[in-house]
Amino acid sequence: MRPLAHGLRDDGRKLISVLVDGIYMPSKLAQFEASQSVERKTQRAIDLRSDTVTQPTPEMRRAMAEAEVADDVYGEDPTVNRLQERAAQIFQKEAAIFVPTGTMGNQVAIRVHTQHGQEIICEERAHFINLESATVAAFSGCQPRTIYGEDGVITWEQIKKKIAPPAYYRAQTGLIELENTGSLAGGTVFPQEVADEICDGAHEMGLPVHLDGARIFNAATAMGKSVAEITRKFDSVMFCLSKGLCAPVGSMLVGSKAFIDKARVFRKAMGGGMRQAGVLAAAGLIALEKMPARLKEDHENARLLAEGLAEIKGIKIDAKKVRTNILVFSVVGTGMDTTEFSRKLAAQNVLAAGIDAEQMRFVTHNDVSREDCRKVLEVVRAAVYGK
Repeated sequence: MRPLAHGLRDDGRKLISVLVDGIYMPSKLAQFEASQSVERKTQRAIDLRSDTVTQPTPEMRRAMAEAEVADDVYGEDPTVNRLQERAAQIFQKEAAIFVPTGTMGNQVAIRVHTQHGQEIICEERAHFINLESATVAAFSGCQPRTIYGEDGVITWEQIKKKIAPPAYYRAQTGLIELENTGSLAGGTVFPQEVADEICDGAHEMGLPVHLDGARIFNAATAMGKSVAEITRKFDSVMFCLSKGLCAPVGSMLVGSKAFIDKARVFRKAMGGGMRQAGVLAAAGLIALEKMPARLKEDHENARLLAEGLAEIKGIKIDAKKVRTNILVFSVVGTGMDTTEFSRKLAAQNVLAAGIDAEQMRFVTHNDVSREDCRKVLEVVRAAVYGK
């Protein structure tokens, strides 16, 4: 039977477990009662698991159907080429390359910047070490050197203490990696001055800095700055078209021309040499040009949720810290773990899950309205207070 979403099937029963985009989905959830009403089973779900669940817009679907295409492995697909040129222009970098996924973008960048046997300094909740299948070890032969940063933000003072001394028996530092916004840290916006100081310090020591900017347009919206301004000192930037920007597939990697030339080699090595990829790039162009303007709405909805959750007894969240479309909150005080909490929400067609047994994550996006958010708060109150 076709799954509608995690924890919910079209017969009103279910249960499996995975870890997807930072979402902890525990196994063996108790089956929903088969007697759930037909109305509940057919009701549209409010999906807060991630902004990866966004649907492409009608304009995107039309553009995909009408896209001009050719073979991108030969560099001949005109739609892919336009997307790459626009991404480079918007970020004020020399070049860009289209990749199927954000994971591939990050891992290609790491492979270009590093050599086997080196270390990468990063915050301990970084996506590329927690949610990318250990590819940093398998593909680049590197290991992480992690640092805990409050709200996912690490500083140059912390980083420079972790840079390896020039001893032949020590793995040498090859790269520094930052993330903006911080996915597992509650959508944290990385402060501009802190990022600039890190880049300046790293470059003085001959070290490159890569930015996982999967949601960099969310960060730029929250900061009131352009993506070019907040990423200007990074050697490479990966950003996603398929999260809040609503494209069905794809991410971009931007940097110098020399960097992108090397990235093309490793994209191919990872199986990312797509052929008539203009069908996907057509949606990506709309995502890049039109969708950033509406992200403020997602941020406002996330704040509405955060402020409402803060008023519910047993839930712990600092609503003032919610600046983008992600909010993380503890349910320990409710007497439930995230497995039980998620199950109660799913029974009312609200899809969400935890990043661990204690902390839930909600993500707002184009397919979640303000009215949906008010409904979510009603469902959470009922789940906590037993009404």
